[in-house]
Amino acid sequence: MEQLADITKPSKEEQRVAMESYNALAEILEGLRKDNPEIEIEETREKIRIPLNALKLLAKILKVTSQGKPISIVPIATEMTTQAAADLLGCSRPHLIKLLEEGEIEYTKIGKHRRVKFEDVMAYKKKMKARQQELLIKIMNADEESGLYDT
Repeated sequence: MEQLADITKPSKEEQRVAMESYNALAEILEGLRKDNPEIEIEETREKIRIPLNALKLLAKILKVTSQGKPISIVPIATEMTTQAAADLLGCSRPHLIKLLEEGEIEYTKIGKHRRVKFEDVMAYKKKMKARQQELLIKIMNADEESGLYDT
């Protein structure tokens, strides 16, 4: 499995090919009715069945790649190290440990090592994003009430 450190930005050629592929796949996906459509690999003429959700995910990957953004895929039930979780949240490992100890994010302990589930880290991140938006709205309302937006 690739590590976060190994992920690089797509080249211009990869972005161009991804955009062409995304456009073609997005159009095809609109007409698909089967849950497991069959695709053919042109080079080998081999046909394989792919779950429709996997093709939709591929379309999302191609779209993001065409925008020049790197991609990382993590299975939802994956347990992560505290360092990987801290990297995902954009905080220090000691801060993450503090969040774990305070019960903000669930974790399990294996020997001396803590492990956190990817889904729990993402739930925390989503909760914090919602809290940030709420606080920004409160600040804007307070500024508006104090007349900072008056002309």
